[in-house]
Amino acid sequence: MTLVASSQAIAMTDLLVKIARDRDKQAFAALFAYYAPRVKGYLIRQGADDGTAEELAQEALLTAWRKADRFDPAKASAGTWIFTVARNLRIDALRKGRRPEFDPEDPAFVPDPAESPDAAIQADQTRVRIRNAMADLPEEQATVIRLSFFEDKPHGEIAEQLGLPLGTVKSRLRLAMRRIKSSLGD
Repeated sequence: MTLVASSQAIAMTDLLVKIARDRDKQAFAALFAYYAPRVKGYLIRQGADDGTAEELAQEALLTAWRKADRFDPAKASAGTWIFTVARNLRIDALRKGRRPEFDPEDPAFVPDPAESPDAAIQADQTRVRIRNAMADLPEEQATVIRLSFFEDKPHGEIAEQLGLPLGTVKSRLRLAMRRIKSSLGD
């Protein structure tokens, strides 16, 4: 770094400190005049179009004004801090741009159609038939059916909970399903 560049960096750091300490508008005007075109050029080199680069450069310098009290001259120069702010704003803009547009017609957002009265009656009748078929099962088969289908537990967890071998749990499930099917007539 040359002596002129070094003294310029020190001067810019001093301006940012004045902004943080005194909210000095003249210091901000000088900082803006120096960094705005440089930040814009940097953002263009990073791939931003002219309009986006202009907006992000202004936003970076406004952030410098708003958050100048967070600047620590012992950690970085004013330029390093401002360019880091600009880079982060560019990354945020890119991320925001990649988000898909909200589509209200997306099937995930369209509610399921209301169940017809006939279908509701049929579903109720099926539930009653299944409940009756379950009541006719031996207790050990009804227990594994409840744990597997109503509590959604894996077979291994059912075996552990009931203190049974995994094969026994699976056999009871198969036997229970056969009895329920024959009871329902399906």
